[in-house]
Amino acid sequence: MKPTLKTELLPLLMVVISIALGVYFYSVFPEQVPIHWNVYGEVDNWGSKLTGAIMGPAMVIGIYLLFLIIPLIDPRKEKYSEFSKPFNVFKILLMLLMLGIYLIASLSSLGYNLRVEVWIPSLIGVMFVLMGNYMGKIKPNWFMGIRTPWTLSNDEVWNKTHRLGGKMFVVLGLYLLLSPLLPPQYTFLAMLILVIGMVIVSTVYSYVLYKKLKK
Repeated sequence: MKPTLKTELLPLLMVVISIALGVYFYSVFPEQVPIHWNVYGEVDNWGSKLTGAIMGPAMVIGIYLLFLIIPLIDPRKEKYSEFSKPFNVFKILLMLLMLGIYLIASLSSLGYNLRVEVWIPSLIGVMFVLMGNYMGKIKPNWFMGIRTPWTLSNDEVWNKTHRLGGKMFVVLGLYLLLSPLLPPQYTFLAMLILVIGMVIVSTVYSYVLYKKLKK
């Protein structure tokens, strides 16, 4: 799978936009800016204006470079041509998420009344819902997806586990979209339980299915 203008135009545009935003925000940020918020939307960590300005572009560029490198070093690199669309969708979604979080955090640092505890979970929730619709199309590889010993050992186990995983991603995404309506003190705990549950269910499911197919 080789990068083309069609697959790289939007990601490269986001890289350029992130760099331009970094330059702009550095010019208008105060000397200290908030760089982390708790579940109540309260600032609990501060950084310099340089840190605040470059964190977003660095994340966007880092994700882009990572997605360029992964298909080159994966031992199962031949599989990537079979799921090039989901691969590029995941890349774009993650870059958009980082760019969105960066914008929200930066505008909040400049005094705009943005509820970080509402916007950021909502953005992540939308990403999980969209990713969930593509999970079942990911083919076996060593970097993306639900990689257990049993999914990596059997393509049918991989495919069925990822169809289940896609549904769980959608459930998690919907929860994140609704989480701002819940009491903040329970939001993180409920999400942690959901994530741990997803890991356990997908692992056990892939193991049981593998054993069943072997018989």
